[in-house]
Amino acid sequence: MDKIIVKGARENNLKNVNIELPKNKLIVMTGLSGSGKSSLAFDTIYAEGQRRYVESLSAYARQFLGNTEKPDVDSIEGLSPAISIDQKTTNNNPRSTVGTVTEIYDYLRLVFARVGVPYCPNHNVPITSQSVEEMTNKIMEYPEGTKLIIMSPVVHGEKGTHKDLLEDLRKEGYIRVRINGEMVDLSEDINLEKNTKDDIAVVIDRLVLKPESRSRLFEALEQATKLSKGKVVIEILGEDHKELVFSESFACPHCEFSLPELEPRLFSFNAPYGACPDCKGLGVKLQIDEDLLIPDEDKSIVEGCIKTLTDDPEAIEFMELECLCKHYKIDMNKKWKSYLKKIKI
Repeated sequence: MDKIIVKGARENNLKNVNIELPKNKLIVMTGLSGSGKSSLAFDTIYAEGQRRYVESLSAYARQFLGNTEKPDVDSIEGLSPAISIDQKTTNNNPRSTVGTVTEIYDYLRLVFARVGVPYCPNHNVPITSQSVEEMTNKIMEYPEGTKLIIMSPVVHGEKGTHKDLLEDLRKEGYIRVRINGEMVDLSEDINLEKNTKDDIAVVIDRLVLKPESRSRLFEALEQATKLSKGKVVIEILGEDHKELVFSESFACPHCEFSLPELEPRLFSFNAPYGACPDCKGLGVKLQIDEDLLIPDEDKSIVEGCIKTLTDDPEAIEFMELECLCKHYKIDMNKKWKSYLKKIKI
């Protein structure tokens, strides 16, 4: 049905109103105060949509929502469960927008939290979390006989010789590591440049995919995630040579960028969880404009080059500045443009 049909609406001051409203259209109800706009929109159509939504829930959920009475109307056809966007009076909050005032933003945050897909800003890849079971299922989809190497990336783009790490790996019984793309035996004498960034991945296991190798694969993945805080690198050997990167945590598999699990409060610029740390959710940053503060650089502090500061020597602000200049041995009679940049800052 492409329309909502209301018959015999008598809620409040409505006089047995019959009306048809097209779906997927923006409908504006206008009229004099007391003509029945809100009675039709909220007390009749929305009230029935909300009642149907509540009745679709379990008895356990309905006990928290309370009972909703059926509006005084003969019938409403073609109506889906509904939400209401109610108008509120504005306030002086600088973060208020049309979306927040009308409460639409609350529903948008809920949508983003439930169906949103976060991306890494550095590598432009989706950020997902996968359990060891899901990793195993994904790898087992490859054809039987596929050869693969399971590795745990313990170092990613870090400087240092990593001698202690390599020694610990030897003691734990690991045989090989991949350093900057090359396989190296841990029994060899490995010397890394102190000031060079290295990538080190420990070889956990090598295996050929078979139905009976599932448990061995699961154990290797589990061991890899424990060693590298949830990350696993799988090298697929053969003609279709490629690498798969998995992450057990909600983080980018290629870098250290991570996010908490998506929830509505992350999309609220009034909550500290989702607010920008630089602008505090305002979208703009307040900064001092030196040209406005010091309009004439040919004047000295004594001559009043600082526009917001009084040149009255008896004023408390001037006396504080004078003490500051004495402490740092700054000549207040010099022209502003003659000061070094570090003094100005």
